[in-house]
Amino acid sequence: MNVDIHSAKKTTKIFMSTPLCMVAVQENESPSPGLPKRRRRGANINWVHVFRQMALCAVGIPLAFGCYLIINQHFFGSIQIVGHSMSPTLRENGQYLVKRWKLRDYTPKAQDIVVIKDPADQGLSVERIVAVEGQSVHFKDGKVFVDGKELQERYLSPGTLTYTYSQKHEQLILCGRNQFFVLGDNRLASIDSRSYGPVPRANIRGLLLAR
Repeated sequence: MNVDIHSAKKTTKIFMSTPLCMVAVQENESPSPGLPKRRRRGANINWVHVFRQMALCAVGIPLAFGCYLIINQHFFGSIQIVGHSMSPTLRENGQYLVKRWKLRDYTPKAQDIVVIKDPADQGLSVERIVAVEGQSVHFKDGKVFVDGKELQERYLSPGTLTYTYSQKHEQLILCGRNQFFVLGDNRLASIDSRSYGPVPRANIRGLLLAR
């Protein structure tokens, strides 16, 4: 019995004289019964979930990009205007929506703003249709006449005159089958049908929807 008492006192003295940091270590190593053990960081990573998310990204990103390309090439797309050939109607660097869907069923009409394959440099440009197949375009005294009637162009800047690029004072042009005469709204800064003539239907690549 005496031995037990002295042992207990000795143990107590040793415990109390132990540095606090050592006490903390001893307590962590011997937690009280019933208390949950602390989990080590990274010990329970769900690798199945991680690999599943990586697989979804690997499939989803190319699929989304492919859908974007299909929509942009065959249904709708956007273009950015470069230059001033369509001002003041379209502003330079402006973004506009273009319809490409069912262009085969689309019948171009006068006043439509379209994206065309430029016959001059094979690039893309935006112009306004002023005459369709079978119609005549007559330039005279700075004015435009379609089938003998002066074209009312309220979209032009006030005082705008339209002249041909030739040395002729006036010029008469006839649109043939599936041909369309296009002009830029900024007549002084536009290379259009006055230069390369009526545009074939196959060169029309899109219809501008937003203005």
